[in-house]
Amino acid sequence: MNSFMDKLGEKIMPLANWLGQNRYLTVLRDAFMLSFPLTMFGSIVVVFNNLPFFSDDLKGTLGNLFGNGQNATMSIMTVFVTFGIGYYLSKSYDVEGIFGGAVSFASFLILTPFFMSTESGETVSGVLSLDRLGAKGMFIGMFAAFVAAEIYCRITKRGWQIKMPDGVPPAVTKSFAALIPAVLTLTVFLFINAAVTGFFNTNLHDVVYELIQKPLTGLGSSLPATLIALFFVQFLWFFGLHGQIIVNSVMDPIWNTLMLDNLEAYQSGKELPHIITKPFMETFTVGLGGSGMTLAVVLIMAFFLKKKQYRDVGRLALAPGIFNVNEPVIFGLPIVLNASIFIPWLLAPLVVTTFNYLVMAAGIVPAPTGVSVPWTVPIIASGVLATNSWLGGLLQIIDFLIVGVIWYPFLKIMDKQVDVDI
Repeated sequence: MNSFMDKLGEKIMPLANWLGQNRYLTVLRDAFMLSFPLTMFGSIVVVFNNLPFFSDDLKGTLGNLFGNGQNATMSIMTVFVTFGIGYYLSKSYDVEGIFGGAVSFASFLILTPFFMSTESGETVSGVLSLDRLGAKGMFIGMFAAFVAAEIYCRITKRGWQIKMPDGVPPAVTKSFAALIPAVLTLTVFLFINAAVTGFFNTNLHDVVYELIQKPLTGLGSSLPATLIALFFVQFLWFFGLHGQIIVNSVMDPIWNTLMLDNLEAYQSGKELPHIITKPFMETFTVGLGGSGMTLAVVLIMAFFLKKKQYRDVGRLALAPGIFNVNEPVIFGLPIVLNASIFIPWLLAPLVVTTFNYLVMAAGIVPAPTGVSVPWTVPIIASGVLATNSWLGGLLQIIDFLIVGVIWYPFLKIMDKQVDVDI
C-alpha cells in the first residue's frame, strides 16, 4: 500500500506543484482574497438585516437604512476582483501594480453596457446595472482584467513610456510612464466593444454569460462536479499539498458566482437557485474542523483512544480544530502519507457532502442564503448563519456524527497498532 502511494505521489506531485505555483491561478486567488474583508462586512449587514426573529416590516426598514452596506461590497464583488487581478498580475511582472489594477478595471467597464431595462421594458441609459458588477459580470470581469493586465505589462516592459526628467515628483513620473501603455490597452478594449456592439448588436457581457458562465456555473453547482473537487482536495492533502488552495483557485470563481446568485435571490424574497455555493463549501465541509472535517477525529483521539501519543495530539489539536484549523492533526497524527487512514480521510467528506446536498434538495434544510461566513466560525454557529436557520446548525451536528462513525473503527485499529510502522 505504501509503495503504491509513493509511486502515485511521484506522478501527482509535479501537476499539483504546477497548479499551486501557476501565475494566473495565484493571481486569481489573491484577487478574491482582496475582496474578502469587504464581502465579510456585507455579509454581516445582510445577517443583521434579516435575523429570523425580525418582522417583515422591520427587515424592510433595516434594508432601506443599511442596505448599501451590501450594495457597496458583496453586490459589486466583480469590481474588487478585476482591480485585484490587474494589481497582482502587474506586480508579478514587476510593473507598478496600482496602474495595472486601474487599467484592468477600466477595461472591464468599457465592455460593460451603461444602460438597463426596467420591468416595464423601458431602457434607461447612463446607468450601471448592479448585477453587471456582481454575479453576472464575474467571468467577463476576470477575462477583461487578465487580458488588459497582460497587454499593459507587455507594453510597459517594451519601454514604450514617457520618461520624465530628474526632479519631477515620483507620482507625476509614474503617471506619465503609465500613460502610453494605459491608452493603448484601453484602445484595444474600446475597439473590441465597438466591434461586438456594431456588428452583432449585443455586448460581450451577455455573450460570455450565455456561452461560458451559465454552462460553467451549471456544472459547478452539480453534485458530481463538487464531489470531484472534494476528492482532489483530500487527495492532494494526503500528499502534504494544500488541496484547498490548489482546488479553490480553480473553483472559487464558480462557487462565488453561485453565492452571489443566491444572495440576490434571497434579498428579493425569491427561491434560492443553487445548493452548491461558496458558503456551502466553507460551512458544510471546512466548517466541520478544517479540510477533511476533522473536528470529530480530534475529539475521538483526545478522549476515546488509549495511547498517550494520540491523546496528546488530539488535545493539542482541539482548540485550533474548533476554529477549523487542522494542520496540527494533519501533520501530527499524521494524516499525510498515512495509508491506514486514507479511506476515511477520502470517504468522509464525500459521504457528508452527498448527504447534505440531498437533504437540502429535499427541502428539509434550507440551502445557504449567499451570506459569506468566515471559515473560522465554529460548528453550529456557522451553519445557523449560513442558512439563516437553526436547521443549518443541526445539520452540522449530524455531519459531525457521520464523520465520527466513519473514522472511529480506523482510529481504533491504529490505536491497537501504534507500535507498527505505518
